[in-house]
Amino acid sequence: MDASKSQLLLKRVVNVKAIVTPLWKDEVQQQLQAQINQIDQQLQQIDMEGQRAISAVQKQSLQPPGPQTLQQIENIQGQVNQKKSELLEQKNQSLQNLQQVQFLELDQEVNQFQMESFFHVEPGDNLINKLNVEVVLRDGVVEEIRGDI
Repeated sequence: MDASKSQLLLKRVVNVKAIVTPLWKDEVQQQLQAQINQIDQQLQQIDMEGQRAISAVQKQSLQPPGPQTLQQIENIQGQVNQKKSELLEQKNQSLQNLQQVQFLELDQEVNQFQMESFFHVEPGDNLINKLNVEVVLRDGVVEEIRGDI
């Protein structure tokens, strides 16, 4: 086999950056607000489901409730509180992100997400250069590809 013809197909992570524009800011703020609203709905739903579960346990138990019933109610409340805590953490993160987006300057570049791509490497290639590739978007349109494709 001819060594000059040898190639290898590898996978790399490509950083996708966005240039901050008024349209980009509006879209990101709307997405974050939608996430916050969805979390609020989930919080209300968890409260209602928890209350229904507790009511069901109370209806099935003796009056006054025994230690086993009280333990069941406590377990349900603990699960509800844990889920609410997780959702509140997500909501706080979304609120922080929303605040950060508001302070971004126009034409600033921000990391938006990562994706994977495949590339060929052969003897003599600089692997480090081939691994460092970025795609820059302006309002969803590729404006620039940086790096050794």
